[in-house]
Amino acid sequence: MGKYKIGEIAKLSGLSLRTIRYYEEEGLIRAGRSEGGQRFYRDEDLVYLRRIIELKGLGFSLSEIRRIFLLKEEDSSGNKRREALLAEYRRKLDEDRKKMEALQSHIDELEWHVHQLEKAEGGFTECPGALCASCQYSSRCIFFTKKER
Repeated sequence: MGKYKIGEIAKLSGLSLRTIRYYEEEGLIRAGRSEGGQRFYRDEDLVYLRRIIELKGLGFSLSEIRRIFLLKEEDSSGNKRREALLAEYRRKLDEDRKKMEALQSHIDELEWHVHQLEKAEGGFTECPGALCASCQYSSRCIFFTKKER
């Protein structure tokens, strides 16, 4: 079992000293203390730091990560933890799918505007979308205005 000073574990984890201290303040990891009061970290702490990096990469907040870590302490059999993790991951999947759908809608609208601008090669005096009977954005188009009649 290794014992690491904060600089060593920072190098191994790829995190800054400040980030490691912050995670400790937030209760995500618990550093041991030498007789002189110096922090030291174990292999287990390195595993936790890598797990934090992984979960943050998946979009989990620190409070969500803390809940996930607390499950381990509260459930020796692992059953409740598995169920809770499954629920948490499903919730995150749903949240990310909704974000993805909103982003896809935004991309679709931008593509529509690009297409309209490409069609109006020589310039335009009115919304090119108004020329299209199926224009779905003419009522809220921020780039063009209909010609006053």
